[in-house]
Amino acid sequence: MHPTELFGDEDQALIAERIEQTFQTGESNVEAVLVSKTGSELPYFFTGYRLDSDNGPILIGTGLDISERKKWEVQLAEKAEELTRSNEDLEHFAYIASHDLQEPLRMVASYLQLLDRRYTDKLDQDGKEFIAYAVDGATRMKRLINDLLAYSRVGTRGRPFAPTDINVILGQVQTSLQTSIEETGAQVSIERMPTIMADETQMLQLFQNLLANAIKFRKKDQIPQIDIGVKKTVSEWQFTLSDNGIGIDPQFFDRIFVLFQRLHGKEKYSGTGLGLALSKRIVERHGGRIWVESELDQGSCFYFTIPNKPEDGV
Repeated sequence: MHPTELFGDEDQALIAERIEQTFQTGESNVEAVLVSKTGSELPYFFTGYRLDSDNGPILIGTGLDISERKKWEVQLAEKAEELTRSNEDLEHFAYIASHDLQEPLRMVASYLQLLDRRYTDKLDQDGKEFIAYAVDGATRMKRLINDLLAYSRVGTRGRPFAPTDINVILGQVQTSLQTSIEETGAQVSIERMPTIMADETQMLQLFQNLLANAIKFRKKDQIPQIDIGVKKTVSEWQFTLSDNGIGIDPQFFDRIFVLFQRLHGKEKYSGTGLGLALSKRIVERHGGRIWVESELDQGSCFYFTIPNKPEDGV
């Protein structure tokens, strides 16, 4: 048999071309479907080599069955398509959250506050409390929608990575959290930070989430002591943010980075439970990872990494 006869009609011309290429250049590769005597088809990866002998050049070929690889490629393509659809759904949700859901909440809160102002002298204490609860609920729902919107847009609305001075970012974060820092007397110590390739807006959001949490989850009888550091490895920057707060039970380490997973009731600590999930999504978008080390009543140390790229500087 001629080697081309082992293949279907659509691959025979390709195989003949690769055979000729091997004799000319000494080596070639090709993927083609091998047809068995029973007519079954198997995908193969072939490598051809030219061997020079006294009787002239000889072609030596090896073939590897890639059926399993092709199966995984099909599954991977299906998963990629599914992920694309999921991202489109997420983007659609973001549009709804930013338009269709926000307006009714604004209207509910506005009319409740108007009701409170106009009829405050006609309402008893219970009536005033009911209105306050309703306004608070609408406000929390609005904050939740905004956090979900921010979470959904990490990948779809993020800015291109550019040189970002983390010293500047942390200065902006401290300015934004100045009221909380002053009210709690928090002591924030920051090492000299590098300039990295990152999304500036998302880095601001990331550090603000972590620092705000360190201040929020403080011990009542202690001034918050927060240390922010960094170290450089061959392939990444590793940032740390440690505190002397209430700490976290190790059994909840994975849970705290999941959407809506709160370890404390909203009555004790405000927030939507999305801050660390959003932080994780930001870090992963940058190609890094985030984790925590902590014990109850012993404070916490959050770590996250950002790949060290050639454009980065100290």
